[in-house]
Amino acid sequence: MENQYITRDLFGGAITAKMPSYLVDASDLRQIPDNQEVFLYPHNDASLIVEVLESVDETDNSKAIKFHFDSLAHDNSAERSEVQEISVIPNDRGDATPSAIVLHGIQYVKKFNHHESDTVNILMALYRVRHKNVDLAVTLNIPVNLETGGEVTEADAGEVTKDFKELVTSLRIEDFELFA
Repeated sequence: MENQYITRDLFGGAITAKMPSYLVDASDLRQIPDNQEVFLYPHNDASLIVEVLESVDETDNSKAIKFHFDSLAHDNSAERSEVQEISVIPNDRGDATPSAIVLHGIQYVKKFNHHESDTVNILMALYRVRHKNVDLAVTLNIPVNLETGGEVTEADAGEVTKDFKELVTSLRIEDFELFA
């Protein structure tokens, strides 16, 4: 199924990005913190989060994104996590949006009273807005092995990965006052 991308306004239009039209805005279903925009895939358990975070005191971009990945692993109570790759997608559009530092990783998370850990592939992009002391993180969670079932198939994982790349390359900070 070819995804129909639309440009979505995030944080009241201060940020725009192309995303699949069928993603469900989680704020329609539950309370979401003001510093997050959360989207759910209706046909699998993948989720996409855009989050405004305080900048970490780290000049090395690889260490900065690893810090945020490790923080996510801690928040998820992951038994262990692995970073597989870190790369940069340069912003060559000529606007002021920083280039994206991208991390591919895996987290092993034991949920509730489950016996086995769930395997979750994580794609994270980090935009370092240094003059506002902000790190903007985009995180795609792709559960690929769940004890309870419902994991993302290999074909769906390919599609959501493509969606992540589209979002990351199209993300544009329209109004830096969001980070005031």
